[in-house]
Amino acid sequence: MRHNDGMPRVSIITGAALAVLGVIVTAASASSSFTSLIPAFIGALFIALGAAAHVKPELSRHSMHAAEALSVLAILGSVGTMLGRGASGWALFAQLATIAIAGTFLALAVRSFRAARRARSSGAPS
Repeated sequence: MRHNDGMPRVSIITGAALAVLGVIVTAASASSSFTSLIPAFIGALFIALGAAAHVKPELSRHSMHAAEALSVLAILGSVGTMLGRGASGWALFAQLATIAIAGTFLALAVRSFRAARRARSSGAPS
């Protein structure tokens, strides 16, 4: 996948999935805690980064690197909270789902960056 084509769209889809996750978990758990919406806020950042890459294609690589870093932070934050505080019920579900969604994005981003690097070294446009 080229940065200009696929990854900004994947970032937006990832963001939408996290936003839906945050809203569903908050509603299903009847939580009044701000923390149950953390996946939604992370999702909003993914959406913003994907949209920025669409609006300014010349900044796509930077936006997607930022989205990749965001996915690492989301994974580490979820794992750290899950292991540090312990989690159960909806909180555990939200953390595991965040890890899965952000991990999928991270895997796709790494694959995309590797493909772009190979294309640049072979002289093909990325």
